[in-house]
Amino acid sequence: MRTDTPEHPAHDHLHGSHPAIINRLKRANGHLNRVIQMLEQNRHCNDIAQQLYAVEKSIEKAKRLLIADHIDHCMTHILEADDPQQELEAFREITKYL
Repeated sequence: MRTDTPEHPAHDHLHGSHPAIINRLKRANGHLNRVIQMLEQNRHCNDIAQQLYAVEKSIEKAKRLLIADHIDHCMTHILEADDPQQELEAFREITKYL
């Protein structure tokens, strides 16, 4: 977990999408635990691969929602910022995770 730095000062990072993202990740975590059980039970590889695919897609959707919400919530202030270049750099930084 990143701590506050001059590049990333403390401010409210709670977004409206966070509860939905948390729920999605909890479901993905449950599915991932099920995949582990399936492996331990020597289940068919096709079934396991299907479940892993579902976990992967769920996490990907959570990531995209988080990034899109971050852009909407945090990056709309670029023109109002004291240091727009710093805000643009933060935008560049998060887009590498897309």
